[in-house]
Amino acid sequence: MNAETSRVEWSAGTWLNPPVRAAESAGGLLVEPAEGSDFWRHTSYGFVHDDGSALLAPFPAGSAVEVSFQLDYAEQFDQAGVLVRVDERCWTKAGVEVSDGRPQLGGVVTREVSDWSVAPVPEWSGREVTVRVSRSGDALTVRARAAGEPWRLVRLAPLEPGAEASAGPFCCSPTRGGLIVRFTGWRRGRADAALHPAD
Repeated sequence: MNAETSRVEWSAGTWLNPPVRAAESAGGLLVEPAEGSDFWRHTSYGFVHDDGSALLAPFPAGSAVEVSFQLDYAEQFDQAGVLVRVDERCWTKAGVEVSDGRPQLGGVVTREVSDWSVAPVPEWSGREVTVRVSRSGDALTVRARAAGEPWRLVRLAPLEPGAEASAGPFCCSPTRGGLIVRFTGWRRGRADAALHPAD
């Protein structure tokens, strides 16, 4: 992986669905998404939501984006992480979402319809989590880690090499109001050199 990254200023992003509140604090960004907000298309639930809050900047091929946040939320479907978006029918979100009482590391890949994968990470509660999405060739490689731990491979997802995409921090609050997500960093760098790091 290419470890060198540079900071992205919060002011460099443009809001998709501005949140109820967003305020810089001690270098971080506190975001309150709207009650009932989410990103999802059709599968199993039968509804379409495209009203989550995301702070997006251009995400060209050959680059990577990292977003860090404090995992201090605990209500059903509270979520935060990285959104990569082409349009309302083509996007990927990855991060930590509370489901069935536990924080779950996972992602949703949407190409007209959404899928969903999760893995429980209760040991990450109360810690800083970083999600990294690398764009290379026809793929997005999603990795994540809690502070001080090795990266975990979360997802490999398709994305057309020529697609114009944007990416950045997102959060949603499908089942309640009053969620506050503390984002602690937004960085960009070069895409990872390989899917599987050499031993």
